[in-house]
Amino acid sequence: MFSHLMIGANDVAASKTFYDAALGALGVRASMVDPKGRAIYIHDDSIFMLTKPINGQEACGANGGTIGFAAATPEDADAFHKAGVAAGGTAIEDAPGWREGNGMRLYLAYLQDPSGNKICAMCRG
Repeated sequence: MFSHLMIGANDVAASKTFYDAALGALGVRASMVDPKGRAIYIHDDSIFMLTKPINGQEACGANGGTIGFAAATPEDADAFHKAGVAAGGTAIEDAPGWREGNGMRLYLAYLQDPSGNKICAMCRG
């Protein structure tokens, strides 16, 4: 359904450090930076990018929005969480763990990135 996902970052270098660590724990290669200063991650058929907002205003997290990254195992989600916190992210919501409801069992690990975006690593149970 999606071709790519691009989010704003106030400090692309700090956000690149954060995402290189957190996504690296999920097996995603470190990003490349294009001539416009955007950090670009390509994994399987997915593209995820970080950029300074083109309107010149501050980047901000989407209120109510979450970006979810697939984790193969709960251990991968834990590694994502630990690497993200060590690289400048903030642990938010409940600690990483299993959540059940609506007939689903999911392992979730939530973080806030350096620009305030809410992200999560998720493993289906």
